Amino acid sequence: MNSKFSYERYSRQTLLKGFGETGQEKLLRAKVLVIGAGGLGCPALQYLAAAGVGTIGIVDNDTVSLSNLHRQPLYTTADIGLFKSETAAKKLRELNPEISFHVYNERLTSSNALEIMAPFDIIIDGSDNFATRYLVNDACVLLDKPLVFGAVSQFEGQIAVFNFHSSDKSPAVNYRDLFPRPPKENEVLNCAEAGVLGVLPGIIGTMQASETIKLITGIGKPLINCLLTFNALNNQFYEISLKPNQDTRSLIPATKEDFESMNYEWLCAAERSPREIDINRFDELIADKDTILIDVRESHELPIVTEFKHQRIPMSILKQAMIKTDAGTIVVFCQSGSRSLAAAEWLLGLSDQTRNVYSLKGGILQWINQHQKKETV
Repeated sequence: MNSKFSYERYSRQTLLKGFGETGQEKLLRAKVLVIGAGGLGCPALQYLAAAGVGTIGIVDNDTVSLSNLHRQPLYTTADIGLFKSETAAKKLRELNPEISFHVYNERLTSSNALEIMAPFDIIIDGSDNFATRYLVNDACVLLDKPLVFGAVSQFEGQIAVFNFHSSDKSPAVNYRDLFPRPPKENEVLNCAEAGVLGVLPGIIGTMQASETIKLITGIGKPLINCLLTFNALNNQFYEISLKPNQDTRSLIPATKEDFESMNYEWLCAAERSPREIDINRFDELIADKDTILIDVRESHELPIVTEFKHQRIPMSILKQAMIKTDAGTIVVFCQSGSRSLAAAEWLLGLSDQTRNVYSLKGGILQWINQHQKKETV
């Protein structure tokens, strides 16, 4: 420790077997970014600061409101109207003046996320909306940062550790392996609509702090590749193991440029899902001069399509292709329809994308089979 004061402050932790001064020094050297200074972020921030995490970042551009106080007791009635990030940092400095705080009084977006997140070792997601959750997850994958995830609704909370590479070098699970695509707007109610028991964010947020401390110090068994669900009504915990899904990797931007071009707010809006079209509608669009058709199969895949004019841009290079067209409609197809749906979703997520984008349901094989049957009749 640097001083007797420091030793006294953290003495109850350093007495722990397997933790000691070595663990405390790891905490003091660590850099943790907390996204959201609300119901989850408040308890996480308080316990990380108290534990002695040396550098803590806070991202939030919201202000304190009266409705926050039942689950965010870091703030008081006198703080109503003040910025959460600045107010939280001020109070936490009073709790522990030995550590450094970086305040980002701004909304996290695809244009600033990578720059903000890059200097930190671990990211804690305390956000309350799907656009930010998917943005944070994708940024963590791109930056190769561990993500401590938390979510609450009504009487139930969830926590998991994503994108952490274990010593056995097994593939890391990320949020999209659990939820590949965002739900439609209003499909899942948020806390403002569904409500939340005030103590629940405190429980889950504190657990996020605990998981972060375990990751930093190497103690215990963190929830790596696991999702823990807690029900406050019956005090039951459910833990499920998660496995990586390679099919979801195509949904995550592969480069900084791809990430910065994504519009996550739009991706999670009500009409964000690309529509699948059947063979009859596909035939109609083939004849439409205002439509561009794209085959996203790899170059070696058969059969070769000669029945109509189209572009062949394999899924593996689609994001680097920089598709430029004046066409008002894009139709994407592949062998069976799964990759084309992912490709259509990515095209829809482009910030400058205003076109109609469709995916051929069942893929080109089904289209060919259907047309062959018609010819033999």
